[in-house]
Amino acid sequence: MSFRISFVTAAVLACSLPAAATELVVIVNPQNPATRMFNSQASQFFLGKSTMFTPVEHSESSPIRAEFYRKVLEKDASQVKALWSKLVLTGKAAAPREYASSAEVKKAVAASPNAIGYIEKAAVDETVKVVLTVQ
Repeated sequence: MSFRISFVTAAVLACSLPAAATELVVIVNPQNPATRMFNSQASQFFLGKSTMFTPVEHSESSPIRAEFYRKVLEKDASQVKALWSKLVLTGKAAAPREYASSAEVKKAVAASPNAIGYIEKAAVDETVKVVLTVQ
């Protein structure tokens, strides 16, 4: 009987713990001279405030996109969409190209020396360079 109670207690505790967040990284092409970035620097590119790098995005419905916006940009999806809409409407910038997966984002960044994107740390390989680990 005590084994059953212990098992049930352990199961309840495991279910009540918060899910582990995916560790995200900001990546650039290996030929890019950037070696390190802070959240505030990365956010400049993903909010259209700097054109030094070309941002590459995950699809609008992607959970990784929402997490990145919250942790790095400190904004929600509607706020970021409004900023980009204004930039596009005024002709100051073109909206970032969106991809359906981290593999596609990584491939796009690897193909362009000026691209910047974000993916799960576990997806990193030699085709891209990590410049920021998102906390």
